[in-house]
Amino acid sequence: MAANPHPATPKKSAAAIDPLDLFDVRGSLTEEERLVQDSVARLVDAEVLPVIQKAFEEHKFPRDLVPKLAELGLLGSSIHGYDCAGLNAVCYGLICQELERGDSGIRSFVSVQSSLCMYPIYAFGSEEQKQKYLPRMARGELIGCFGLTEPHGGSDPANMKTHAKPRGPDWVLNGAKMWITNGAIADLAVVWAMTPEGIRGFIVEKGTPGFSAPEIQHKFSLRASVTSALFFDNVVVPGDRVLPGIVGLKGPLSCLTQARYGIAWGVIGAAQACLKTMLDYTQSRTLFGRPLAQNQMIQVRLADMARRITTAQLLALQLGRMKDAGTMQPAHVSLAKWNNVRMALDIARDCRDMLGGAGISAEFPPIRHMLNLESVITYEGTETIHQLTIGRQLTGLNAF
Repeated sequence: MAANPHPATPKKSAAAIDPLDLFDVRGSLTEEERLVQDSVARLVDAEVLPVIQKAFEEHKFPRDLVPKLAELGLLGSSIHGYDCAGLNAVCYGLICQELERGDSGIRSFVSVQSSLCMYPIYAFGSEEQKQKYLPRMARGELIGCFGLTEPHGGSDPANMKTHAKPRGPDWVLNGAKMWITNGAIADLAVVWAMTPEGIRGFIVEKGTPGFSAPEIQHKFSLRASVTSALFFDNVVVPGDRVLPGIVGLKGPLSCLTQARYGIAWGVIGAAQACLKTMLDYTQSRTLFGRPLAQNQMIQVRLADMARRITTAQLLALQLGRMKDAGTMQPAHVSLAKWNNVRMALDIARDCRDMLGGAGISAEFPPIRHMLNLESVITYEGTETIHQLTIGRQLTGLNAF
């Protein structure tokens, strides 16, 4: 049979697939969302990655980054007005993802400032409180911390011992909080305490007599982040520093929902950083006469990481769209935090293993991300707490 003199035109080859975004989540983003992601990615590449290994090794938060984070509008980015950027929830998620690609400690700083400190002032504060604190916090001139967890309390915030009693127009605050991000460098603390009316929020400013925030030392996780205890010994809080808009545990829990949302996105960045390290390393590392990447078991492990990251990306994007649509519920955030942090921790551990002896060196980021994620899987609700939250949603029965 004669050859066809006019063979069919070959099909154009498909565009290369991004190994860190197999399902093209970026293609589902708006132009503004992509611009936000790109600007934060540039900041991380230029300002975070060059300093983060040393900061982690020296147990030091790179405070010089704060003005740069503020300049990009990353502090309180979802708040409208008060010199804040007013971005949507997906933008905030992408901010967290890129920051945690650098380090969980940097994302934690922004998360605490934005979701745990600025958010409750915005949601529950008086107009005077909003005007006084939010613009300066957005500019990075004031740093905040969030006082909920207590030394004995952990996953049971209702078992709160810190208390505040009225004294004339003021309140007298006594108690202690533990594992507080930003505590020692904070200019103000949003503190939750039991009162005769129920749990209420108080703004405690640095330098108030009886208030101290010693830094916790000897951490092997989140070393580029400040973690502190807070102590209150007959601290007098003026009445105009009480958050008037909420009484009860719903207030602090709603703040945690905001923070957990950011974590669900953030850890994707840590996982991507680990996978990128391994893609580069396995191509350049030669064993038994061929690149490590040509080994079947290595490809299986890399493919499994990509599968997990892709699942987490799609889950986070849907969560963000639900949040922007006003349909997101706390159980949705619990599922995303549980799934995505477990994904990232498992990937970081596997990457550390695949690096062999080099895996314990800070020269390669997986062990740093792995150590950080050991904290991330615990704070803002342990994995078990989120599993039980989903169990309660499925059965209608509370097993706490």
